[in-house]
Formats: sequence, structure tokens, C-alpha cells
Amino acid sequence: MKIVAIYSFNGGQDFILKYHNNELEEIKEIISLVDAESCKTKKSKEITMKGRMLYSPIDLNKCFKNHLDRRSWNTKVRIKVKTEIRETGETHKGFREMDAVKDKLGLEVQFGKYAFMVYNVAAKMTIFANQGLINSGIEIVPMLSLANEMSSGVSYFEQMKTDLEMRGVSDIDIPVLIIGIAQRGKNIKNRLKLGQQNLPLIKKK
Repeated sequence: MKIVAIYSFNGGQDFILKYHNNELEEIKEIISLVDAESCKTKKSKEITMKGRMLYSPIDLNKCFKNHLDRRSWNTKVRIKVKTEIRETGETHKGFREMDAVKDKLGLEVQFGKYAFMVYNVAAKMTIFANQGLINSGIEIVPMLSLANEMSSGVSYFEQMKTDLEMRGVSDIDIPVLIIGIAQRGKNIKNRLKLGQQNLPLIKKK
């Protein structure tokens, strides 16, 4: 797969380049090694594209996890959570989970519904930072071109960037770098194709 676009939320790109450049380089390498075509294993049952072979989020996540494990990332980091419901006298217990963490850099690989993408940045990463487990995060999401070849309802970089820009930054947000990825060989017209975009992501200042 390949990186098509990035969005630096709350200074995420500069912070990660400064404090987590080695981990960023590993993530860039992993993205380049993921073979998207081997994950085109889901036969659609949806009426609008019945019988069409689609990219499987489960298989894509497995590919990422395998590469992360080989590079000693702590995958599936889980914390316990609970809250008291005063009105009912009950205690609600559960957990929150992050795809991977290394040296206080959190990573989420998201090929799911739109709500999960924004939740990761606006809530989950903040919770993990409050627990002292991370100080910044990276969110890997599909570009629209990739989402169009997945089941309906999968969100994408362009949509997420729009809403984060419109939302703005809160004083509790942590630095996050959003990375939009697509299949290799996909003809996407943008400056990255010409080697003119995201130069700080390619080479540290």
C-alpha cells in the first residue's frame, strides 16, 4: 500500500517527527509492505455490488498486526474503565483497546465505520494519554478510492479531515497524525504522486 495524504491534527506531524521519528519510519515501511491485493477476499452480498470481490478490513488489519508484531510494537493494548451510575446504583465496567503502542506513540488502523475514526482521535487517544500510556498518536485510514472497494459504510480520509478541520482543536486533544492510504498502482491525482507533498513525512527536517 502507499501513503497518499496526511493531516496533522494539533501539531501531530511536528511532534511525531521530533519525538517518534523512528516509530514513524517503521509505520511508513509497514504501509509499503502491506499487500492490499492479498486482502481482497470478501465477496460482497450487498445488492448494489453483489458478488464483487472487496478488500477485507479483517485481513488488512491482520497484515498490519503481523508487521507490527515483528517490530516489537505492543499490539492490542487494553485498559479497564468503570463509572458509577448514581441514578441506578450500578457500576458500569468495561475496557478500551488500542491497536498498538510503542514508546508512548499510539497507533490505530481503522477500516471501519465513520464514528470509530473520529472517536479514536477525539476520545480514545485522549483517554490513553490521561493514563500515561501515550503522548501522541497516528491514525491510519483509507482514502476514498480504497473505501469505494470495501463494504458500504466504511469511512475515509477526506471525510475525517473535513470534520476535524471544522471541529477545531480542544485544549485536551493530543498531537495526532492522520495518514490516508490506498492501493499501490491506483491512479490518484495529487501532489504526492509528483513527490511534492508531505516532504517532512518523507524526510525529517
